[in-house]
Amino acid sequence: MQRPPAIAQIKLHRHFGGGEVYARFLCAALDGLGHPNLILTHPRATYWNTLKLPAGTLRHEAATPEEAIRAIPKGIPVISHAPLPQSLLRQATARNPMSCIVHMPFTGKAEDFAGYERVFAVSEHVANSLRQRGVEPWPEPLLGVADFQRGSAGDGSIQRRSEFDWDQRKVRDRLLGLSESIWSRLRPQATYVRNPAHLNLCVVSRLTTIKKFPELFTLLAPIMAEFPRVRLELFGAGGYAQVRDTRVALRPLGERVRFWGHQTDITTIYRNVDCVLSGLPEREALGLNLIEAQQLGTPVIAVDAPPFTETVAHGVTGWLYRDPREDRGEDFRSLLRSFLDHRLELDRSGAKAHLQRFSMPAFMERVQRAWGIWLP
Repeated sequence: MQRPPAIAQIKLHRHFGGGEVYARFLCAALDGLGHPNLILTHPRATYWNTLKLPAGTLRHEAATPEEAIRAIPKGIPVISHAPLPQSLLRQATARNPMSCIVHMPFTGKAEDFAGYERVFAVSEHVANSLRQRGVEPWPEPLLGVADFQRGSAGDGSIQRRSEFDWDQRKVRDRLLGLSESIWSRLRPQATYVRNPAHLNLCVVSRLTTIKKFPELFTLLAPIMAEFPRVRLELFGAGGYAQVRDTRVALRPLGERVRFWGHQTDITTIYRNVDCVLSGLPEREALGLNLIEAQQLGTPVIAVDAPPFTETVAHGVTGWLYRDPREDRGEDFRSLLRSFLDHRLELDRSGAKAHLQRFSMPAFMERVQRAWGIWLP
């Protein structure tokens, strides 16, 4: 018989992204520390059916935060992955010790966290955004880990899938989603194969507004187009407008850019590309995709700004370049040229020490320090 949960998480977002990956490896960390845990997920977030939760994690579906709170045993600590409505939080704190993890730079009001015993940030970048709004977070950022156990390993091949993540709340998206089953049949099947003669840059990310890919590639695509060997592969899906605007920004690359849609076999991707690109930094919280790539030895290229200055060791696990909105991409152009001319190499002697911060043992230690007073 499964032991009763010692701690619970509320994660009711419907779309899959970095926050969901984070919740899954937090389950794994709690399980590894010997704490059975409960995670509350939304009924329409069907991707949880394929994520591999550890044996010590019980999953329960709840359509609303109110349902989630009612389903959690009284007295056990609760981690919410977004601030709960204040009226509900007041009820919840009467039953359970409440804490909150903040996954994005904070732009709200300090009152959003009134009632939480502890507020945690996933990076120093997020912690600073909280302090600027009058919220004092737990002094140690939780950071994250490269989680390669969350899905199927696959057969080692990457097949093209839909690049769209339809928002069922929008009439346009519902209609386009229904029609996709028809027009998608007209597209030939495609399998990703790395071409060693090219510089294979890639994006491994949901195509969301916070990444600002259209703005980034409006500046970088003309520069990439100057180098015939450069190719760009996008592994991830997004809403209609984000995919449309990203395509427009990437027109200078012509047929040297391909969209592969959401993929589950991320290990195969990272091992078959040359570099992983980040989005723009200000709305990023941590950059789990960059952490994953670095753990597998794949170099990353990111803007020289938080949070990437926390997660990327320049010249060791990847390279940082000046924000292209400041220099029109000149630093990025120089980096590409050096890479193609074989004048850019990594000094990996410091990689182990850098990546140790993002290992599961290090994360488990941070989790124990964060919630240890409440756990048996």
